[in-house]
Amino acid sequence: MTSNAPADSDFYAGQDLFEGRRPRSLTSAIFDRLRTDILTCRLTPGEKLPVAALAQAFNVSLAAVREALSRLVADGLVLAEDQRGFRVSPISEADLEDLTRTRIEIEALALRKSLEEGGDAWIADVRKAWDDLRNVDYMDPADPTRHNENWNLLHDRFHRTLTQACGMVWLLRFRDSLHEQSERYRRLARPAGLFTRDPYSEHENIAKAVFCRDVDTAALLLKEHFTKTMELVRAAGKAENSRFHLPVNSELPERKRRKPMRE
Repeated sequence: MTSNAPADSDFYAGQDLFEGRRPRSLTSAIFDRLRTDILTCRLTPGEKLPVAALAQAFNVSLAAVREALSRLVADGLVLAEDQRGFRVSPISEADLEDLTRTRIEIEALALRKSLEEGGDAWIADVRKAWDDLRNVDYMDPADPTRHNENWNLLHDRFHRTLTQACGMVWLLRFRDSLHEQSERYRRLARPAGLFTRDPYSEHENIAKAVFCRDVDTAALLLKEHFTKTMELVRAAGKAENSRFHLPVNSELPERKRRKPMRE
């Protein structure tokens, strides 16, 4: 699914980088904008991110763009290649499986710790997050063919609330990063129309297990939930009528092989 089309000035022409808000810094504004466009799949996997073109489009310095891209590299959303510049991180079936397995381990651990450490206030937060999620349409009421962005936001909040009482800041950072990567796969696959599932029952069952403080059941349901998403993404990537293509391994340009050193 690699695109060689440059992210030039036409891509962002006439748009307000800061969206009417005063940014913390130019770098933060560029970082936030590119991160959003990657996570919403406006910038596709493998797409080149030429520094000069982006600097011209945003009317900022080359240094500000490079710093923003370097932060995205640290988050795993952008790939930096020697002598080739930056590009949106590629996708693959192998990466999806590895990502899902890792996410299951990390998020289940955070959930278990939250159930051990979280008190009544945390349970109330989970209940509020679940109530908000179940009262929002899964699909956009104005366009039933599109996913509801408000549901996406509340879905993220629900899953983060499940783990927020774990008391481990670094664990939550890893959890957030894995969630973002998984969300990118889910958004890419959704237009294929193969996401036939009952998201409300899946989340309700997880919530009920948490309310009962049933650690093992909650962890198992979370694993099944993430595995279901992986299977749906994989199916979408292999469907004949789907524009979403999921290669077995990352589709990256072949690097020039170095000549072996003489002994």
